[in-house]
Amino acid sequence: MSGVEVTPLCDAVGPMGAAIRRPLAEMFPGSGLPDEPWVLHFHCYLLRSAAGRLTLVDTGIGGANSPASSWAPVPGTLAGELAAAGVAPADIDTVVLTHLHSDHASGVVTDDGRPAFENARHVVQQAELDAAAGPVLDRLLTPIKGQLHVVEGQAEVMPGVHVHLAPGHTPGHQIARVGDVAMTGDLVLHPVQLDDPSVRYLYDDDQEAAARTRAEVLDALRAERAILATAHFSEPFLRL
Repeated sequence: MSGVEVTPLCDAVGPMGAAIRRPLAEMFPGSGLPDEPWVLHFHCYLLRSAAGRLTLVDTGIGGANSPASSWAPVPGTLAGELAAAGVAPADIDTVVLTHLHSDHASGVVTDDGRPAFENARHVVQQAELDAAAGPVLDRLLTPIKGQLHVVEGQAEVMPGVHVHLAPGHTPGHQIARVGDVAMTGDLVLHPVQLDDPSVRYLYDDDQEAAARTRAEVLDALRAERAILATAHFSEPFLRL
C-alpha cells in the first residue's frame, strides 16, 4: 500500500430524503433490485503517509444547513471521526474531492461558511470545476478558492497518492489510488453494479458514459485484484 495507511471514516448512515428518494428498482433501472428504500453509508477516507502527511478523500455531507441538507442525514460526523483517529482539521495537508456532489463535498466548509481544512490543498479535476454551479459553487468552492489544486486526468497529489479521471457520474469525477486500494467515489454506488457494470444509476449525469467508465475501471481493478474503498456500500472495503 505504498507505505500509506488508509482509514475509513463513516460520516453518516441513512436513506435519501424525500426530495430525491426513489425505490431501489427506480434508482437502478433494470437491476432487478426490490422496490424498497436504499439505505446509504457515507464513507470518507483518511490517508496517512509514513512521513505523517495526511490526505482526506471526500468531506461528507456537512453540517445541518449544508447543501446536502435537503436529502441527506445531516449533520455528518466527520469531525468526530477524525478526532477519534487523532486528527484535527488543521492537520490535513490535502483534500481530494472525488466530485462536487453535496454528499461528498459539503464538509469543506464549517457551519459558518469558513474553510474546514484551513491548511489543505483541495484537489479537483478541471472538468468538475468547469461544471460547478449553484450552491456548490457559491457555498462550497468560493470559500476555498485560494486552496484549490486543479488537475487534469492523472496526477500524483501526495507521495504515493494518485488521482485518475473517471467521468460519467459527473464530468470531472475522479478516483484516488494508494497502492492496491482504490477509493472509487460514486464510480460504483450499489453492489449490483459489480456484477453488472452496465446497470445505470438514476442520478448519473451521463448514464452511458458512467457505465462505460465503470466497466473499464472495474476490469482494470479486477486484473490487479485491487481493494475497492467505496463511498456508499455498508462495508467500506471490498477485495475484487
